[in-house]
Amino acid sequence: MEGAAVRLLRGSALLMGIEIETKYGGTGASFFSSILAIEELAKVDASVALLCDLQNTVINNLIRKHGTEEQKATYLTELATEKIGSFCLSEAGAGSDAFALKTRADKKGNYYVINGSKMWITNAEYAGLFLVMANINSDLGYKGITCFLVDRDTEGLHVGKAENKMGLRASSTCPLTFENVKVPETNILGQIGHGYKYAVGSLNEGRIGIAAQMLGLAQGCFDHTIPYMKERIQFGKRIFDFQGLQHQVAQVATQLEAARLLIYNTARLLEGGKSFIKEASMAKYYASEIAGLTTSKCIEWMGGVGYTKDFPVEKYFRDAKVGTIYEGASNIQLNTIAKCIDTEY
Repeated sequence: MEGAAVRLLRGSALLMGIEIETKYGGTGASFFSSILAIEELAKVDASVALLCDLQNTVINNLIRKHGTEEQKATYLTELATEKIGSFCLSEAGAGSDAFALKTRADKKGNYYVINGSKMWITNAEYAGLFLVMANINSDLGYKGITCFLVDRDTEGLHVGKAENKMGLRASSTCPLTFENVKVPETNILGQIGHGYKYAVGSLNEGRIGIAAQMLGLAQGCFDHTIPYMKERIQFGKRIFDFQGLQHQVAQVATQLEAARLLIYNTARLLEGGKSFIKEASMAKYYASEIAGLTTSKCIEWMGGVGYTKDFPVEKYFRDAKVGTIYEGASNIQLNTIAKCIDTEY
């Protein structure tokens, strides 16, 4: 049965193809528009925001930038209206070290045969299109990695059972296996051996989307909590009136605004054609850390009821944790930031 998050997005083409050109059925809007949509959706549900994020900042943009006209006409039209896409990079032995992947694609005439497996693949349960990173020549190392467009109904492609996750439970995360999956040569996205470049580029942009997701869910949790603090009476006054809590609220509110400005500025740099890699890692790192802090504080501010499922703050808390893990763990972001600083001086 199709998930609620998927039904919601399929019901709105405006959210499926935000940057896709109008001739393919999209809205032709900006990257910043995608970021705003992700942030607003995450205020209500981070799983829906994640689906919107990956669809727009990763799947659609990879095809827009590197696809042939035939590929764009076929896949972007479907992605803008009805089809969910999924990005397949991570493997059991290739997480933070993403380019240690073992999935291979062997050339056989005018098609390739893919064998291997993937893990932690978001949207896999409902996706109709998979962008699969596979190595066509292991002797070349990461320079053999190539991106393939694989339709869901391709023989030999198997989607495993969805992971039973702590948070983002409305978002499917599944393993995939490829058993002699035949893909036409025409389904190579971009240039042979450039998959690692495409992956790095998409992850850099995707990190801005994840930062927006983390900001949105943190803001949503904050927005649910403050009204409760203004209504809850203890010792004859609102708990919001205690200075100790006021200072905590003020600090969190400032951190949320700082994250917002960092994210918006990074999107501005991207749209202006300027370097944004360091800023993207900063945005993703900071927003993820602040989301964890904010949601934890909100539970504390609400007291016992915040720890129950009668209020949504505990869900925000569970959803926030993955922000420090996926799309590059916090330590990976710190490494990237440090490397960028090293080259600047």
